[in-house]
Amino acid sequence: MFYNSTRNSTVKVNSAEAITQGISADGGLFVPESIPELSLEEIKAVGDMNYADRASFVFSKYLTDFTDAEIHYCTDNAYSTKNFETESIAEIAHLFDGTYMLELWHGPTCAFKDMALQILPYFLTTSAKKINLDKKIVILVATSGDTGKAALEGFKDVEGTSIMVFYPEDGVSPMQKRQMKTQEGSNVGVCALKGNFDDCQNGVKAIFTDGDVKAKLDEKGMMFSSANSINWGRLVPQIVYYISAYAELVKDGEIELGEKINIVVPTGNFGNILAGYYAKHMGLPVNKLICASNINNVLTDFINTGVYDRNRKFYATVSPSMDILISSNLERLLYLLTDRNDTLIKEWFGKLATEGKYEVTDDIKTKLNEEFCAGFCDDIQTKKTIHEIYEKYSYTCDTHTAVAVKVYEDYKKATGDTTKTVIASTASPYKFSASVLEAVQDSVSDLDEYDMIDKLAELSKMPVPTALADLRNKPERFNDVIDKAEQKNYVLKTLGI
Repeated sequence: MFYNSTRNSTVKVNSAEAITQGISADGGLFVPESIPELSLEEIKAVGDMNYADRASFVFSKYLTDFTDAEIHYCTDNAYSTKNFETESIAEIAHLFDGTYMLELWHGPTCAFKDMALQILPYFLTTSAKKINLDKKIVILVATSGDTGKAALEGFKDVEGTSIMVFYPEDGVSPMQKRQMKTQEGSNVGVCALKGNFDDCQNGVKAIFTDGDVKAKLDEKGMMFSSANSINWGRLVPQIVYYISAYAELVKDGEIELGEKINIVVPTGNFGNILAGYYAKHMGLPVNKLICASNINNVLTDFINTGVYDRNRKFYATVSPSMDILISSNLERLLYLLTDRNDTLIKEWFGKLATEGKYEVTDDIKTKLNEEFCAGFCDDIQTKKTIHEIYEKYSYTCDTHTAVAVKVYEDYKKATGDTTKTVIASTASPYKFSASVLEAVQDSVSDLDEYDMIDKLAELSKMPVPTALADLRNKPERFNDVIDKAEQKNYVLKTLGI
């Protein structure tokens, strides 16, 4: 299995090279040259495996330059109770008849990003050895809240690496900010940016493709790589949990083998739902992929109209990990839908960079609507949904998962579709305790962050994750705040260049 760049189809690298580079030198994203197929019998067999073995099975289809022993080394170390608070790794909760919550937040940072970022350091260091790379790998990360902490936790004290995370100063929850500012590890760095997530992401991408910066790193025996979902090593682990969930539901008798399901994903950067698309095209029986957005609904508009327009007001919401106007993984989807037309991709994403807007062809609009449905809701609807779920089902969900539930409810009313449905639950409610507590109690609380957590635990009857409880007494290590124009120089200075 080789990988091409979305902006130059003649680029051909193996998975180890794709993972270590993170992003192609031309600014494109690496995409496997084909999508491997799974039979229904293979999917059924997955249900009899533990999660690490399920992951190994899927990875063997994509990381064909890795040996079985190398893959199992990665999965056995990443997916264990050493890192996750549940043996299942990804839990499935039955919300109501035919609707299932795929809880992806039982890892060390209490967000779905752990599902990929616990294994990425093993992928990266194994890949570096495979290609005889003798450089120090510098991980640059832009985060809207969850990726940053998950990447920091995954890469802390990993030999031969250093990691630097940028987050929007006022664009993450208090708990997310505290998680990052108190991060432990000798090779980690965290900095707030005056701006929004897109400013962080654009700055990181610009640094990645800056020839002068890369030359300076090369002189010092360093190279950049990415822990954002622009890195294929971040995205391929996300494919696993959709296949795993389906196989688990078959095993439990909740669905028949071959029966189609819907998948609902709250998404900003499009990676999590793109993983569902890959799973579907590997052979997973999927009816609709339902894309749920908050009021920053650029993806909803795009899927419904074919026009991607980031020239709009940016809102800071109670679901901050979705406060994104440039969804980088959409590039991978469009590359596939255009039959790998790198010329069109360069044209559209060139327009996005210069004009902030592009429109796809009618053919692509049709393909989008065949695969996806999309909807959005605002903060008021999000909190109302949290309250209703709590009252009806005694289930407490976070602000991002609630967006998915609301969009799914709207979809059912509009279509009458009763297909059994898996909703990706992306974060622990304790990461957004202020908003969740306000929604559950239907009133604003004047408690501090940790008293809110205690109160939410009392109401929800859910145990507080150890990783969040332990933050209360940790000292803050990182308090730098910079303008977006300073990002490049900050990186070089931090690296001693």
